[in-house]
Formats: sequence, structure tokens, C-alpha cells
Amino acid sequence: MPGGGSASLGAVKTNALVLGVESGGTKTSAILVDGGGRVVARTDAGACNLKLLDDAAVVRVMRQVKRQLPAAPARIAWCGAGIRTEHDRRRAMKLLARVWPGIPALAASDRESGLLAGCGGAEGILVIAGTGANTFGCNARGETQRVGGHGHLLGDAGSGYDVARGGLRAVFAAWDRTKQWPPLGERFLRAMGFNNPEQLVDWSVTAGKGGVAALAPEVFAAWKAKDRLAVRVIADAARELSEDAVLVARRLGYRRSQAFPVCLKGGLFERQPGYFKMVETHIRRVFPRAVVALPRYEGAWGAVMMVRDSGFGVRGSAESVSNAAPRDSAALAIALTEQRNPRTMKLDRLGVPQLVETMMAEDARIVPAIRKRKREIERAVELIVRAFKRGGRLFYIGAGTSGRLGVLDASECPPTFSIDSEMVQGIIAGGVVALQRSVEAAEDDAMAGAEALKFRGVRRGDVVVGIAASGRTPFVLGALAAARRIGARTVFLNFNPAARWPRERGGAPDVTISVATGPEVVTGSTRLKAGTATKLILNMFTTLAMVRLGKVVGNLMVDVDPTCAKLLDRATRIVSALTGADYDAARRRLEAAGWVVKDALRPVRASRRTSRS
Repeated sequence: MPGGGSASLGAVKTNALVLGVESGGTKTSAILVDGGGRVVARTDAGACNLKLLDDAAVVRVMRQVKRQLPAAPARIAWCGAGIRTEHDRRRAMKLLARVWPGIPALAASDRESGLLAGCGGAEGILVIAGTGANTFGCNARGETQRVGGHGHLLGDAGSGYDVARGGLRAVFAAWDRTKQWPPLGERFLRAMGFNNPEQLVDWSVTAGKGGVAALAPEVFAAWKAKDRLAVRVIADAARELSEDAVLVARRLGYRRSQAFPVCLKGGLFERQPGYFKMVETHIRRVFPRAVVALPRYEGAWGAVMMVRDSGFGVRGSAESVSNAAPRDSAALAIALTEQRNPRTMKLDRLGVPQLVETMMAEDARIVPAIRKRKREIERAVELIVRAFKRGGRLFYIGAGTSGRLGVLDASECPPTFSIDSEMVQGIIAGGVVALQRSVEAAEDDAMAGAEALKFRGVRRGDVVVGIAASGRTPFVLGALAAARRIGARTVFLNFNPAARWPRERGGAPDVTISVATGPEVVTGSTRLKAGTATKLILNMFTTLAMVRLGKVVGNLMVDVDPTCAKLLDRATRIVSALTGADYDAARRRLEAAGWVVKDALRPVRASRRTSRS
């Protein structure tokens, strides 16, 4: 930070105090800045990676920061490791509100604050190498790219953890090959106070990311002493980091002849100038005009800079955040599913018999409402059948109850019709965790819906059915818009006839099914009538498509996969019904056919054709 104890941002247009917080796997740093950009206070607290800590631990760190401040801030920006998705951001905001209730705040990734602080602006490339590692960049057009940052099990190449783990693995590999304990291993034992390698093995089982990363200084010390194992480990780590930076630069469109800033940020670069030089050299071999440097400002300054002019996040960043409502709440309020049901206004005053009668009466309205959308349902079934016949697949995508029902219908298809689990798939906002408990704000992330389709491999020829009771769920709308761009066919199932496809999402879905199930018994609880209607319609989609594919004879599921006692009995009764054989004979046929129902039917069908001829 220039000026030592103070600096001027020149853009904070208020005399109110702004608190900037940056947190990572090693520590949390915070600065309190007045309207003139002068530092009022600076403080540090414990490590805080949102992905690695529970709520109580995060709150403890933030309260540690709060206790050290001389005055309360008027605005807060927290940029931290582990704040990556919309769900992460909302969780972080709730935790900030517990520590600083009523104070306007924002939360964002430490990549964004790091880029602002490191490069002094929103353009450039940030390479972070501390306990963890990742690379993030933004060009002059506001386009962003990132590589890494997937956590220590799946990434963190070139980080302190990666260096230490590489050193440990190299030591044990050398010991296995030569039965000689290498000098780098001696350093590890001495640093940990252990007496033999087995103690190091036992420790590694529970050491955790921070514990392992704490051994990185030993690898660097050995590297400076020209230890051959350490030299190889450090060289590999520096090469991977620099390759990530080059990859991001190329994706952002930077040319070899172009000058652009590259900030190398984090404890490894700050404490290991030789490591900084290695990474810089690798980058400049490809981009000789790149300006590679340590951060211009400390990371917490980047958080403060994000508050200026009421702007939040790096321009155009997919990870940028704001305090704007994710949806038009006024429009959502008029959704049919959100309106009060005039027939249940006195629900809390009814006895159990009356309550049961009331719910049955409301449920009786579901099928007539679905019947009014018969033509649209027929078109959807035809799309699905056509896709299946051409090798396409069916994807359901939804949030909350809608997502759970989609996953349920998809999971029932393989045993019922003996299809591969890839043929019908369910995607729920928030992932598998959301099947058992609510994942707050997952439904508000339109980009996550689009990305889910991308990473599940949706392609031209598939059918994507988006389910949104209100007709306005961003996760679903984002997915359907992405499916259209991919070339998949799309079906939009909702229970709000007033909903209109947003023009900004591009072309409307191929089929829209808006069922007027009406206001719910309990206002807004779409697991009730809307949920029941969803189940009925999804039943039709897959069951009727499978009938058209020949997986049902009469009304018998001749492609059933008999994987349990109940289904073994069902398969036997199916063969018996279609062949006229008694139960025992039908079972013998199935056993001879490897319990494939259609194979057990073939000889009988052949003999019947022979006799008729």
C-alpha cells in the first residue's frame, strides 16, 4: 500500500467509514477507511475460507475483526476465499448481518478484490499462491477467465499446500525406491518433532490443508540448499502456476506484443523472491511485455475499492455481486402460486375433518386444470419420443420441490423400463444436497442453471424440461435459455399462466405448459397442488414415451429390471400373463433368459407365429 499508514482511493464519496475485509486459508485482513481514503484502523484475524468453515467459525473470525475496530463502519465489503457462487455470497451476507446487523454489505470472491488491489484496477491477471492457489483475469472488455481454485483435493497447483504435499510425496517415493531416508525428509521430521517416518504418516491422515501447507517453508529451504527433490518440486509448482497465467492471458485475447499487468499475490511470492522470479520468467517467455509485479495494494484495499461509487464487483465478471433483488419481487407477488386462496382463508380455525375435506376439494381441481393443457402435453411427449428414437436424452431441471420431483421421475425410469440412467436425468438447483434440505438462494442463480447443462453434457437432439411453479425461477430460465443456444428442444412447465418468457432470455421454449392449479391451500407452498400436478405431468412424459418405444405390452412393463423380490415376482407374473404358462413355468423361462422379460417371451411368440402360419 502506498504511503505506509494511509492511502487515498479518491473515489469514496462519503465521509462514512468503509470496512474492507479479505480472508483466506491463512488469515483474515481488514482495514477501516474514512471518506478521504485514510486508514483509520488495520487489523488481522484467523483464517477464514467460507468453504472450509461452518457458520459459527466464520462468525467468530468476523467478531474478532469487529472487536479490534475503533468505530462501526457504515458499509462493509468482504472478499474471501470460498465465496464463489450466488449461494456462497448469500451465506456470507447472512453471516455479516449477524455480526454487523443493519449495516449495508456486500460479499465477493477474493479473486475480484485481489485483482483490483493487485493491479490497481479492473484489468489484468491475478495469480494467487498462498495456502491455496488460483488464477483470475479480466480484460478491457470486461471479459473474465479463471483457472484453478478448485480446492486442495482437486487443484491448488503451485500453492503452499501443493508444494508441501509434493515434497512429502517425493520423500516417501525416494524412501520406497532406495530405502534411504532423504535429507528433505529429515527436515520434515525436525520441523514436526517426529522421530520416524511412521509418525509423519499418522500425522498426515488428519493434518488438514493448513497443517500440510505449513511444511512448505521446509521445501523452500531445501530448494535454496539445492536439495534435488526440493528443486524438482519447486520447478514443477512454478511451471504449473505460470502455465495457468499464460492460459488465462490467451483466453482473454492478449497478444505476445501487448503489455498488460500480471500480479503475483500471496505468501509464497511475498516470502520467496526466487519463486516469484521463476514464475515471472516463465510468463515473460510467452508474453515478454507483460508487467509482472507484486500487488500494488494489500488485499483488503481491493474490498474497499469495490464499494466506491456504489459499484460492486469487477466489470462484467461472472462472479460480480450486488445488493439488487435477484428477481422482481412485485412481479413474483402476482404469480398465481403466490396469491392467497380465498377458500382457505380460515384454515387455522377448522377441525381435522374439515381440513381433510378442504384439501381434497382443492386437489380435485388439479386434473381438470391439467386437462386444459392436453395439447401442449401431447406436443411435449412427441418431442421426447422423437428425441429418444434418435438417441437423444431427457433432462428435467428445477429448484426445490420442482427439482426433487424431476430427480424422482428420472430415478424411477431405469428399474421400470430397463433404460440406462443417462437416458432420463434430473438436475436440481444446489445439487444432491438440495434433495434432502433447502439450499438457500440456489434457485436465484441463472448462470448456475446454464452451467449445470453444460457440465452434464446437454447437446443438440436432447430435450430439456424446465420446471418452475412460479414461472420465474432464474435457475430454470437460465437453463432453458442455454438449452436453446445449444440446440436442444425445450419444454417449460409452470403453474402461473400470467408468466411470460423474458425477452432478454432469447427465443421462447418449443413448448410452454402453464397449468392454472390456482392458489395453494397454504399460500406459496407449491409442494401442494403445483407439486402434485408436476408429478402427474412428469408421469405422462416418461410413461407415454416409453409406451411409444415399445417398452409396454398391453399395460405390462415388459422391460422391467427385476432387481428385488417384488420385481422378480412382477416379472414372473408378466411372463405368465403373456404366455399362458403357469407361475413356475414362467419363472423357469425367466431363469433361462437371464431374467430378461422380453427374451423369456420370444420363444413363445415364435411358436405362436409358426402355429398360425
